[in-house]
Amino acid sequence: MPIKDSNITINVKDMDRSMSFYQSLGLTLKNRWSNFYAQLVAPGIVIGLHPTADSNLVGNSGNVSIGFTADDFDETRKLLAQLPIEVTERQEEGGKFLHFNDPDGTALYFIKSEW
Repeated sequence: MPIKDSNITINVKDMDRSMSFYQSLGLTLKNRWSNFYAQLVAPGIVIGLHPTADSNLVGNSGNVSIGFTADDFDETRKLLAQLPIEVTERQEEGGKFLHFNDPDGTALYFIKSEW
């Protein structure tokens, strides 16, 4: 069976707040079906946002982490600070990382790869 398309779905408390958050990072709206579901895109990824009750959110993203590539880390760091988003910086052999969370606790990061 060939796969036609794919996305990662994130359960969120507030659709408008989460959409605004992801759009402020540079993702663009692909589709929105009222307050039932929305898809935002960036090169190579489609993120679906699905509203859910607080009881379905455990306050973190478990084993999920979504990464975005950035070449200008100074500009990216400034953007996150202006939003304001709390960031943890890390550097390792593979590159530089800016780790942060979305409004519902999903782990996200920007990487400037050294590969």
